[in-house]
Amino acid sequence: MQVFKFGGASVKDAGGVRNLTSIILKQPGAELLIVISAMGKITDKLEELCGAYQYGEENTQQIFEEIKQFHFNILGDLFPDHRNPVYDDVANTFVEIDWLLEDAPDDAPDYVYDQIVSIGELVSTKIVCTYLREMGCNAQWIDARNFIHTDNTYKEGKVNWEKTEQEIQKYLVPVLEKSIAVTQGFIGSTSENFTTTLGRDGSDYSAAIFAACLEATSLTIWKDVPGVLNADPKWFDETQCIPQLSYHDAIELAYYGATIIHPKTIKPIQNKNIPLFVRSFLQPDAQGTDITGLNNHLPVPSFIFKVNQALISIFPKDFSFIIEENLSDIFSMFHEHKVKINTMLNSAISFSVSFDHDPAKLQALIADLSVHYKVKYNTGLELVTIRYYNQQTIDRVTVNKNIILEVKSRHTCQIVMRDKVV
Repeated sequence: MQVFKFGGASVKDAGGVRNLTSIILKQPGAELLIVISAMGKITDKLEELCGAYQYGEENTQQIFEEIKQFHFNILGDLFPDHRNPVYDDVANTFVEIDWLLEDAPDDAPDYVYDQIVSIGELVSTKIVCTYLREMGCNAQWIDARNFIHTDNTYKEGKVNWEKTEQEIQKYLVPVLEKSIAVTQGFIGSTSENFTTTLGRDGSDYSAAIFAACLEATSLTIWKDVPGVLNADPKWFDETQCIPQLSYHDAIELAYYGATIIHPKTIKPIQNKNIPLFVRSFLQPDAQGTDITGLNNHLPVPSFIFKVNQALISIFPKDFSFIIEENLSDIFSMFHEHKVKINTMLNSAISFSVSFDHDPAKLQALIADLSVHYKVKYNTGLELVTIRYYNQQTIDRVTVNKNIILEVKSRHTCQIVMRDKVV
């Protein structure tokens, strides 16, 4: 039993769907579950639609029409005969958004978000599954919401592992014994059958959930890069593909912001000792990266850049020490405002943290913190994390930078910095 996951870049157009199909057709007789994201940048577009609807903007319907047209253009390329039932299937799926847009946005924003944004995965999998069948593949479309069960935490549903595993073993395993199954990443459902999502870019996590519950022999994530690189090509002219990676290092890199793997992906497959392969859908026969339980260190330093960072420094108003009671209070406020900390440093009378800058969340958090603490903050910063650092690697990334905060552990260095003013 294998699980393949394909992201939006792999199905961004009709050519991508054809390429995915060619990869699948090279797996004759394999028991295979395929997990697919929304096509291209459609999740971003659906988020734009969600915001326009919530704020009553005039271009709401225009955005929705652009989303529909994008998909029907791909349909037209893949299925020249417009009598193909997939046209009605996709149109009927979009009707769910039509119904929602007809009413005023009275429901909670996170609930509305999940009902709208989840449509991207539903449509992409219906298109891909239909094309696979057209090309002679014995494929069956599966609704992930029937198997991945979560609580009612919309936008970041928490998985009910016991129920999820029971449903997968009882109902999905028999399907996979007879056909290849095509399902969605990113989405689940509550006990009341309302759609939830698992967090932005959560399709990798979905694939890991399915792999763990199926006790798969492997999980393969297909990317537009040759494997896990030691740095993002956007920031470095020269990068290296890492052929082997331990679960431990993979978790560390994902936690610190490496976009190649969703942070929640590793733990479910580590628990079952399932190897994770990162392969290129552009070069499917290339080596890629193998992530396993082998306890080997990274062969080269790895760099993770995060821009648009905010840094908050928190001080007791009475100049007392920052102690456990203060930290508990501070962390509760970060949790309440859904602000995820990227790095932190504690001293006797201050506590400093950096996180992705969201202006609304930042101001609301500062307002709450300021009731009991003195708060200073900066925005427009960069955070670089170096795994297996040395002084040479630090010097490499801090040229013409002012270092504002630096945190070092045995294997990891994190630096918050900004450009020097000339």
